[in-house]
Amino acid sequence: MATTPPRAYRAACPNCGAAVEFASAASASAVCSFCRSTLVRDGEALRRIGTSAELFDDHSPLRLGAGGKRQGLAFTLVGRLQYAYEGGSWNEWHALFDNGRSAWLSEDNGAYVLAFDAPLPTDAPALAALRAGQRVRVDGRDWDVASITHARLHAAEGELPVPPAGAGEFLVADLRNSVGEVATLDGSDPARPVWSVGRSVLLGELAMQGLAETAAKALAGRAIECPNCGAPLEPRLSSTQSLVCGQCKAVVDLSRGVGAELAHYTQNNAGPGRREPRIALGKMGRLAALVPGQPSEVWQVVGYLERCDIPDEGEEPTYWSEYLLYHATLGFSFLVDSEDGWSRVQPITGAPKVRGDRAKYDGVDYRHRASYDARVTWVLGEFYWRVQRDERARVSDYEGAGNQSAQRLSCERTAGLGGDADGEVVWSAGKALPASEVAQAFGLPPPGPAELARTLGRFKPAGAGLRTIIWIVVLIVLVMSAMDSCDHDECADIKSTFGASSAEYRQCVAQRGSGTSGRSGGGSFGGWSSGGGHK
Repeated sequence: MATTPPRAYRAACPNCGAAVEFASAASASAVCSFCRSTLVRDGEALRRIGTSAELFDDHSPLRLGAGGKRQGLAFTLVGRLQYAYEGGSWNEWHALFDNGRSAWLSEDNGAYVLAFDAPLPTDAPALAALRAGQRVRVDGRDWDVASITHARLHAAEGELPVPPAGAGEFLVADLRNSVGEVATLDGSDPARPVWSVGRSVLLGELAMQGLAETAAKALAGRAIECPNCGAPLEPRLSSTQSLVCGQCKAVVDLSRGVGAELAHYTQNNAGPGRREPRIALGKMGRLAALVPGQPSEVWQVVGYLERCDIPDEGEEPTYWSEYLLYHATLGFSFLVDSEDGWSRVQPITGAPKVRGDRAKYDGVDYRHRASYDARVTWVLGEFYWRVQRDERARVSDYEGAGNQSAQRLSCERTAGLGGDADGEVVWSAGKALPASEVAQAFGLPPPGPAELARTLGRFKPAGAGLRTIIWIVVLIVLVMSAMDSCDHDECADIKSTFGASSAEYRQCVAQRGSGTSGRSGGGSFGGWSSGGGHK
């Protein structure tokens, strides 16, 4: 457990008289744990500036007083900001290190990011001008805008380095780069945007102590009824935002906490591509690590999605399955079952370098395979994002070049619940898996000849004749032009030089066109969007 930093400060709450303690005398604000008054430091006393709302009961494993270590230096969680947006809520935990430095431990696509506030770069872009998928240069580095979110501060608790934002809505942008960094541009104070930079972390890496009870223990006693049929619902994970009723298959929204009114939607139980999962929910299986040199780990299947592409007129859709896997300290991963075989991927923190039909990430070169629109047709289990009816995404799939053909890379772009202004881009990376490895891990029957014949490694078009010709033509077009919104906007430099209204920029956009579909095989490489970044 982290030790309390020196120079602690204590004062009485001006509203109720309860003692309010500061672990650092440098902290400027706190929320009284007794009356929830929002307080700011005023000399040697505290001044009340408002009242914080009650926190959503989100069953986070983190809590005030929990501690850990990062690069040998101990820290303690001393405060929390809980933000709300149309897709749900997320937490920003104020981590105070023993040397007095503050950081933010926040949620990010089922994992966590540890970030530090930094001076606002002189070339920081205006928040209102940013769009998901855009590439910008900030502080001398290239960044891809991963998400734009309209958010508001819902509640706060504990000790904070600055007074919390007001009650109004503001913009938050997440940016990511090719070296795995995550940056946030926070507009909660329009006059002084806040810039922070961090990296993805696992709770296991931080050697966290003092966490809340495990999700199974914390949620087992909760009495939740399905708002559609009344059957009992039993969420198992602290991060669950959507849960499917085991009886009527209604999708229930838990993103705003468990209360009397739970939003939900019913599913079509007889859809055209409907099939039961080949791997049962709750099943445990040991899989090799995606990172070479790491030990294999046991993963549990907690969610199941059936998805399909949106084909051109006259063509039939292709369906595939994605299993959401969970590990207590490693977070989430996806196991994908498609026409081309099995693969496993998980969301990545950074953004690959993309140029034309090529991409590079973590030392591996990739080539573009297909771009297409996809939608969710059926879900079971529970998910760390808020699942929406008929959820859609623009997908670009890549496979490793040369002797790295088993490597997989995928980009998914979704429009936000409020429209394009709240869009998000999520990259996932992984590799193809032999059917025999999946069967052994999850106790499936040994794969037969048809299963073994499914393409593994190099891509072979599933269609023939005209579809194959179309695929080749599309590849040629892709080599000659930028592919889609997940890729680098090659017109951005022209826009920044000549302006958005210039003839040069308009000509560049016209030449790029509206993008292509070009999907011929079956199955996304997976990594579904969460519907919101870590901020």
